[in-house]
Amino acid sequence: MFASTIRNALRQNVRLAVPAFRTQVVAPRMLAINNMTSIRKYSDHHEETFEEFSIRYEKEFDEAYDLFEVQVFLNNCFSYDLVPSPSVIERALRACRRVNDYATAVRVFEGLKYKVENKEQYQAYLDELKDVREELGIDLKEELIN
Repeated sequence: MFASTIRNALRQNVRLAVPAFRTQVVAPRMLAINNMTSIRKYSDHHEETFEEFSIRYEKEFDEAYDLFEVQVFLNNCFSYDLVPSPSVIERALRACRRVNDYATAVRVFEGLKYKVENKEQYQAYLDELKDVREELGIDLKEELIN
């Protein structure tokens, strides 16, 4: 029907009038659309405290049943912008022992060495975890090389 109207208008040399309101509606309509769009707030979430972080990873290491899970939890734990507490490191070492992986236990201390800010902090962690290291028989990388 629309095509026939245009065809008839062209045969009669009649100009089709374009309503003027169409050009005026575009800008307010775009404003209305922009006002109706929602803004997603991706960073709007609960901030986890250090204590909640420690409790969560202690639980995850306690429940890890194979080497893959232990390594995934270690990777996730060390990817945060903080150094895990000694209790989390202890649970990680016990999880390594439970899945019978000595190499990962040694690597925990290697990762901890690079995660802390200075040698004094690393030594404080070693002092705190000395009993666990002796109980599980875990040597440091430096001790294995020498």
